[in-house]
Amino acid sequence: MVELASAPIGVFDSGLGGLSVLTHLQRRLPFERYIYLADTLHVPYGSRSEVQIRELTLQAVDWLHSQGCKLIVIACNSASAHGLQAARRQYPQVPIVGLVPALKPAVMQSATKQVAVLATPATLHGYLLNEVIEQVAKPQQVTVHKYSFNSLVPWVELGMPSHHPAVTDLDHLLSELQAKKVDQLVLGCTHFPFFKAYLAQRIDELMTHQAMGQVALIDSGDAIAKRVHDLLEQANQLASHKERPRLQFYATASLPTTEQAATRLLQRFLPELGIDFFTLCVTQHGAVY
Repeated sequence: MVELASAPIGVFDSGLGGLSVLTHLQRRLPFERYIYLADTLHVPYGSRSEVQIRELTLQAVDWLHSQGCKLIVIACNSASAHGLQAARRQYPQVPIVGLVPALKPAVMQSATKQVAVLATPATLHGYLLNEVIEQVAKPQQVTVHKYSFNSLVPWVELGMPSHHPAVTDLDHLLSELQAKKVDQLVLGCTHFPFFKAYLAQRIDELMTHQAMGQVALIDSGDAIAKRVHDLLEQANQLASHKERPRLQFYATASLPTTEQAATRLLQRFLPELGIDFFTLCVTQHGAVY
């Protein structure tokens, strides 16, 4: 148990979005060792086929397992939607935590019975989300509106510059939410919590001018961190480090902006965290080693 307790937690995403989940993990479990794997060679996953996403997810989980991770977080809604069950079948001995958009709390909290999910096409069409719609939203007579914009993931990967098509897309989204009286917006992609503060500011501005009602912004990060904590505690595998270890950040492609954007995002939310960057080699079949 002592050996397992000192082993790292693996966190995987197609790019930088999973760092929003890592932020919650670090705050709840600051003394754990983390290995973060960003599949920057294939980002984004959201527009890929189910088969492609499943294969890429299994390759990433294979690599994290080879690094001795005691628990793996698939910090990507698209990868969870199409690869989580396959990964759990492949490694039944390793706890694997996946993401599903936090639609259930949104449904329960909605006063207008109008809820929206902002996610990638893969997540919006995936089994996990639509199961919650059928089992939770419909019985509560809550309408779920689905939205996706191709500009959002690249915007976050670039570090969210102020001049970008995503800014216009988000303004259009807020207009739609106002027209449909949506009072709960689920951020169904791990990239999206990084612009949560920006969205909240825009909503406040619109409310000031009476152009919009209150909209709650919901993401899954803290719930995932609590789940990871509980699993490790139950298995008596919580780390006993006295200092916060440095993050090991691995990318499958050495993109000029990746290190800069990752550093900028993490310094904004975890300024005390040290980071070591590495680039993985990728075979012609897509496997990492």
